[in-house]
Formats: sequence, structure tokens, C-alpha cells
Amino acid sequence: MYAAVRARRAGLHRWWLPSTAAAVLMAVVPAVIVPLKELIARSGPPVMGPGNGYYPSGHTATAAVAYGAATLLLLPWLRTPGTRRALLLTCALLNAAVATGLILRGYHWPLDVVASWCLCAVLLHSLRLFLGRTSGRPQPK
Repeated sequence: MYAAVRARRAGLHRWWLPSTAAAVLMAVVPAVIVPLKELIARSGPPVMGPGNGYYPSGHTATAAVAYGAATLLLLPWLRTPGTRRALLLTCALLNAAVATGLILRGYHWPLDVVASWCLCAVLLHSLRLFLGRTSGRPQPK
């Protein structure tokens, strides 16, 4: 929301597009993760009991795309390199905390989390490329 408001105030053409692309990417996550879970049908840690569908981790994927997309939307609006580094570090720490919690509580194997991170790296890189191509220039009023 913040990035969209800033883009609109700056007079960018198609100011709504980056935020919309991030929202669409969030909707793509379950559309990618659920079929993979069904296809692989891997059982979870012993704490989770019988059943399958734990690989890759949907919780990790959702967190990685949500925090990663927010970071990609905010980075162009941050002025100092220190602020940008702080945002990137915060994103990494939040994702590490989600992963650590899922593993320590026994909801996922470590490989479930790593697989989601790899998948989300591809998704976020696609978003980054899209945002780079659609970065608008301020329009005269």
C-alpha cells in the first residue's frame, strides 16, 4: 500500500502495477505449492503424525514471497544504502525466524523449508525482473 501511494504521489505511470504484481504473486504461491505437495506426497516429521503433503513448505513459501515482495516494492523508495541494507536484513531475519519455528516445532523437515526458499527465489526473481521492466517515469501533470 505504501509503495502504491508513493508511486501515485510521484506521478508514476501505472503506479498500481507493482503492488498488483506482488498481490498476484502471492496468489500464485498456493497454485504452485499445492500441486507439488500432491505430486511428491512426502510424509512429515513424527510430531505431525501420519499423512503426507509436507514438501515443500507452504508456510515458508508464503512468508518468503510476502516479505520478499514487500521488500522489492519498498527498496526503490528508500534513499540511503544503510536503510536498504536494514530492510534486506529484516526480510532475511523474518524468513529465518519462520523457518526456524517450523523446524523446531516439528511441523517441517529442514529440506521442506529449503525447497520452498529455492522455489520462492525463482518467483521473487521473476517479480524483480517484471518490476525492472515496468518501472515508470513521472508523468507531466
